[in-house]
Amino acid sequence: MPIALIVLGAGKGTRMNSDLPKVLHKIAHAPMLWHAMRAGAVLEPTACVVVAGHGADQVEASAKAWDEDAVVVLQEEQLGTAHAVAQAFPALDGFEGDAIVLYGDTPFISEETLNAMAEARSRHDVVVLGFEAADPARYGRLVTEGDTLLKIVEFKDATEEERAITLCNSGVVAADANVLKDLITAVGNDNASGEYYLTDIVEIARSNGLSATVVRCPEAETMGVNSRADLAAAEAAFQARMRAEALETGITMAAPETVHFAWDTVIGRDSEIEQNVVFGPNVTIESGARIRAFSHLEGCHVSRGSIVGPYARLRPGAELAEDVHVGNFVEVKNAILHEGVKANHLTYIGDAEIGEKTNIGAGTITCNYDGVFKHKTTIGKNAFIGSDTMLVAPVTIGDGAMTGSGSVITKDVPPGALALERADMTVKDGLATKLFNMLKAKKAKQQAAKAAQDT
Repeated sequence: MPIALIVLGAGKGTRMNSDLPKVLHKIAHAPMLWHAMRAGAVLEPTACVVVAGHGADQVEASAKAWDEDAVVVLQEEQLGTAHAVAQAFPALDGFEGDAIVLYGDTPFISEETLNAMAEARSRHDVVVLGFEAADPARYGRLVTEGDTLLKIVEFKDATEEERAITLCNSGVVAADANVLKDLITAVGNDNASGEYYLTDIVEIARSNGLSATVVRCPEAETMGVNSRADLAAAEAAFQARMRAEALETGITMAAPETVHFAWDTVIGRDSEIEQNVVFGPNVTIESGARIRAFSHLEGCHVSRGSIVGPYARLRPGAELAEDVHVGNFVEVKNAILHEGVKANHLTYIGDAEIGEKTNIGAGTITCNYDGVFKHKTTIGKNAFIGSDTMLVAPVTIGDGAMTGSGSVITKDVPPGALALERADMTVKDGLATKLFNMLKAKKAKQQAAKAAQDT
């Protein structure tokens, strides 16, 4: 059965106190909207419609950055969840299949839960996702009889008996798209808020002889984000889950509570992640690598057996082959380091390619930027770059070549050659003593003048 996602993301999020649309606030470096869309993607939908309101242009750009085929529609007035879903149907004209309604500010619905909802749809006309709440508070309540969902009651409209129910509504709904459209058309706004509630479709469905049921999930999956505090709690929940999964899949972390993952971090088993490591987006660490303490990685790939850090930074485009060592206070950006390369101290490697088993001495810098353009440095295999070498790109260092410490290399160096660029050192006997004596006398004279002025 084809599936269409309808992702609601029109809320302004007043409690966020932000000009940014609520669903674009980030968890683990990705907008909440992406988390919701990725969750729905496990169902392999044939269509995805995002309902936007406040900041619609920004929401559309973000949605299409994740799924270029997503369709974004505008809800000009926020008149309730049923009204929001109704805005999606023109974009689904002619679609035959199921529709599932997700929320851009509820980012943690799991693959297992969505698959369970899809399976339940084979037996029931309307499927609602519910959860047992530790504190039901102001959630809508699900009134059931056995496996049958009788109705959903919003807290404002619930009786005391209904408020005692702990089975609560997540808002996530699945139904045949055309059935859902018909049900929403019949929804009115005769309620305490004067809004068109999506929850009303259950009673309407049952009055039309259709069946409705509940699929249950852990409460943590239904966490919604409505404030900065909620956002921080969602970040903490995401990190806790990622850390647990990492340990379970065979990754060593001495202090997992200090490691921070991005939403798409991939790490192979038998890797070791030391304390206070931060992963930005788009990082892959192969099995058996070691990321040492206080390192920051984003947009990079680290191969088997490599060691990064401590205090290293890998930026987008950093590609480390097997058994590469990138040490303390080394930064790598848009560069390929082939097998066995070592850059262990205080070095910047940007826009470069470095051949096998080459050693990069402490303080080396690839001078890649001329103020307008970036230029590439190419270093062959088995080369030795002396400490404090400035490689002024574009420049090529041949296989087995060497640069002398403190050199500024502005021309290509042939294979096997030694390149030196230094001024001759001059030694003037006794001059240091004379200079120090002169300076000390000058300082004493200044101090004496100041003392006389103060008296």
